[in-house]
Amino acid sequence: MKSHSGAKDRFRKTKRGRWTHKKAGLRHLMTGMSSKTGRHLRKASFLRPAETKILNRLLPYA
Repeated sequence: MKSHSGAKDRFRKTKRGRWTHKKAGLRHLMTGMSSKTGRHLRKASFLRPAETKILNRLLPYA
């Protein structure tokens, strides 16, 4: 079974089995964004349980 190559680059599994990902919105058009918003977008966030089921199917060996 192959792993999904797009998901491989975007998600990482933690030791507890949760999935982390980088937040969107830090590539361009950032001049109108407040500094506070930019700082909050830098941190990685976790996926919800419903999305976790999908990702476990896409990345079976993670």
